[in-house]
Amino acid sequence: MRALVQRVSQAKVTVAGEVAGQIERGLLVLLGVGHHDTPKEVAWMAEKLAGLRIFDDADGKMNLSLEDVGGAMLVVSQFTLFGDCKKGKRPSFIDAAPPELAVKLYEELVATVRARGIEVGTGRFREHMEVALVNDGPVTVWVESPA
Repeated sequence: MRALVQRVSQAKVTVAGEVAGQIERGLLVLLGVGHHDTPKEVAWMAEKLAGLRIFDDADGKMNLSLEDVGGAMLVVSQFTLFGDCKKGKRPSFIDAAPPELAVKLYEELVATVRARGIEVGTGRFREHMEVALVNDGPVTVWVESPA
């Protein structure tokens, strides 16, 4: 499981001109699910994202988590994070999970984060989405599950 995480002051996802999800201060998470991912990776990723210390404390040090600052999370499915560009000019997506597995694990991650008391907005799985954000910092990090 892979996530491109951006600390934002605001973010929203629009589908066909309609806002599907939006947040104020928090994390925009572009989430890719791999074909070998399981609920074990979901639990690991939910814990990592909720506890990731990338918000400033009173001294201006990145020392606080999303939970510490009471922020929200916007999770957008992004199979292209598994695009392999090593050969040729067209990415291969062979390592991305099939849609049936990906949607199940994506929804499980959203539910797991919500169960922690974090507000979570979402995009719409397998839809063309427009993502708008204000990256705060800018702070952008790559998170990949160990398995």
